[in-house]
Parts: sequence; structure tokens; C-alpha cells
Amino acid sequence: MTTSVESGEPQSSLGTPAARNLATTTKSVPQMQGISSRWLLRVLPWVQVSAGTYRVNRRLTHTLGDGRVEFVSTGTDVRVIPLELTELPLLRGFADSEVLEDLADRFVQRQYAPGDVIVEAGRPAGEVVLVAHGKVDRLTSGAYDETASLGLLTDGDYFGEDCVTGPDRDWGFTVRAVTRTTVLALSRSAFQELADRSATLRAHLDEAARRPLPARNRRGEADIAIASGHAGEPTLPGTFVDYEPKPREYELSVAQTVLRVHTRVADLYNEPMNQVEQQLRLTVEALRERQEHEMVNNREFGLLHNADLTQRIPTRSGPPTPDDLDELLSRRRKTQYLLAHPRTIAAFGRECNSRGLYPPGAEVLGVPVRAWRGVPLLPCNKIPVSESGTSSILALRTGEESQGVIGLHQTGIPDEFEPSLNVRFMGINEQAVTSYLVSAYFSAAVLVPDALGVLEDVEIGR
Repeated sequence: MTTSVESGEPQSSLGTPAARNLATTTKSVPQMQGISSRWLLRVLPWVQVSAGTYRVNRRLTHTLGDGRVEFVSTGTDVRVIPLELTELPLLRGFADSEVLEDLADRFVQRQYAPGDVIVEAGRPAGEVVLVAHGKVDRLTSGAYDETASLGLLTDGDYFGEDCVTGPDRDWGFTVRAVTRTTVLALSRSAFQELADRSATLRAHLDEAARRPLPARNRRGEADIAIASGHAGEPTLPGTFVDYEPKPREYELSVAQTVLRVHTRVADLYNEPMNQVEQQLRLTVEALRERQEHEMVNNREFGLLHNADLTQRIPTRSGPPTPDDLDELLSRRRKTQYLLAHPRTIAAFGRECNSRGLYPPGAEVLGVPVRAWRGVPLLPCNKIPVSESGTSSILALRTGEESQGVIGLHQTGIPDEFEPSLNVRFMGINEQAVTSYLVSAYFSAAVLVPDALGVLEDVEIGR
């Protein structure tokens, strides 16, 4: 007679541990926590790149020093990197490193508290100011004597670059610190003193003054001369559309791994699930996760690093407010998607709740998601969150027809398992381990600058 282990009483039926020896359990396939929604890969239109390289041809653009300046710091002391001064319009193309070093040493560091006025409209403008750290607001008088904002400036931005040369002038706007701010300022007198001593700098400034500015439209593209509103038979302007002489080319990137499965496992343990298939399924999921990470963060083609500087804007007060998203949407036509880290989306929801706003959602590929102004706000956990609790929000227009953001891949590759992903048998080694090379080929391209925008320095912890 059998007895119960726990109570000591006789057992009247077969126990489950013994019964399981004769039964086949119902089981799930192997599960994986690292699988995310991967919205970026789902919503991007994918373009076939048969040659392995995609060239983006654009109209010729005249860039006049609209980049950002970078700095180095030692403790609380901040210094501009000398070569970065060539981002200023008056120094674009200047190559004398010794003069740039001397010029960098002449900048004076200043600190401002929130609300402090850095420059005031109507006062003499005699310096160029670089924003090393912090956030400042440019203000002017509106049409009805109300203060209007001309836009925020943040780390690496500058103003007053035309005040150290040419005739004396006054500031046309007021600049006020929004946060604790560090700036570097170079006075007109310090610049002129160096220009008087440096023959190369004088020659550069004289050449820049004589060189006529090329005709360009508001986007910086070479202008197309067109006559309109005329009568009679005037002589019409001749024109042509100029192209960039060295267009950017995107090569397909690759994410790879080697999957190893012992032959004994593959031969003997394939019921009810094929071991190689399950190993391959989870490996492909991990590759797709890495693919989306690279398309967001890769320094060569990732969206965070390839947004044009004119399409990068800071938040007004820190958290992602409806005002910030409105500003982000206004920078381009036909914004189709917003992507943000889930914590950023939660922070935006808190801002809406505090204002009593409950924006309607949207549906993307049959899935209900949050939205703002009818633009879906999709979660993307590949957008990083810094240790200080800041992140970014991406705004995209997609597709070749819309001159937007596109994904690049090549289908039809040898041993293709999924589009632009193949699995190649590499052989069996002396330890009876089978190896498979799993490769995914991809990239992303921004066809015109305003196809992609970034809301930067979004505080998600407030």
C-alpha cells in the first residue's frame, strides 16, 4: 500500500509526478523578453538597394556656417575647440590653426542664472557669444508690444557672429538665460586686434567681403531664376538646377552572429519542436532588435546623429509639453510619425493631464497608439535615456515620394531567410558542433533635411 508523503495517509490514486512519466506535457515555444514592438522597422518604407549602395542626389546647397561649436572643459573652466571656430560664417574655410588657437584664448567665460539678461535689445552689439552650456531664449517686441520669442538656443549655438566685423550696430533682440548658462564671448576689439596682427586672417576677411553671396532660397538651395507678373515681351532670365557635386552615399550596414547547435541536439531532440528552428527564431529576433538600435544610434546613418542642425530644437522648459511637440511638427510638412522612449511618452502624458488635455489616439497597422495633432506617437525603447534623465523625440516624414526617411535593404540575397537576412551553413567542426552564419543587411537614409526632426534634452523625470 502506498502512502501520501505529506500526510502519511494511504494514497488512493496515481500521483501527478508518476503520471507525467507517461504523458507528453503541453509546452510553449521558447519565450524572449527582449522582443519589443520595433515600430521604426515596421513603419519605414523599405527601398531595394541592388548595388549595395544608395546615393542621395540633392540640389546644390550653400552652407554658410550654420553648424554647432564644440567645447572642452576642465573643472568649471570651458574652452572652445579652436578648429570648431570655423563653424562661424566669418571663419568658414579659414585654416590657420595658430590664429584659431590665439582666437580661442581670447574668449571670456561668463555664468548666468535663470532669468538673467545676457544681451539687451538696443544696446551696442560688439561681441560674438557662444553658448557652451544651458538654454537661452531670444526675445523681441511683438506687433502689439508683447514679447515674442525668436527661438531657443542651446549647447553649441551662437549669436552675434556678424557684430565683430563691419559697421557698428545695436542688438536687435534680447537674450535671456532660461537655465543656468555658461557662455564664451569674444569682443569686437579683441578680434580686431588679432586681425591687425595676422596677415592670413586679414586676407581671409578681405576675400570673404569681396566674394558675392550666391543666390539661394530659404532652404539654402541654389536659386532658380524665375520671372513672374510681367507683361509684354521682357527678356526672361536663364537658369538651371545645380546639383551637389559630391552627393552622399549610404552603404548597407550589417549585423551578424554565428549560431552554433550541437549535432546530437539537432538529431535527437527535435520532437515536438525543431531545436534548430527555435534557436534560429530567437537569434533573428535579437538581430532585428540590434538592427533597430543601429538605425537609431549609429553615428554613420542612425537617425539621432543624422538630423540636420536646423531641425534640432530644445524643449522650452524641460519636460515634453504640447507646445514643444507643436514646434517640432511645424518644422516640416506632413509629419507622419513621432517616435519616443516609453518613459518620454509617459512624461508627455503627464504634461497633457496637468493641462486638462486628453488628445485622441490613432491606429497604426491595426494597433491603437497615442497621438498628438493626429500624428501617431510610437514607443521606441532604442532611443536612449541619459543618466541625467533626458531623452529625445523623433519626428519623421517617410517615403521616397514624400522626400522623407527611408529604410535600405537588399532582397534576394543567397540563402535568404527573411527579407535582407540570410542564414548560411558554415560546416561542422571536430566537436560535432554545427555553425550557421546569420546576417542582416540594412541602413537608413534621410532624403532631404526637413524629413527628420529631433526634440532634444527632453526631461522625463519631472
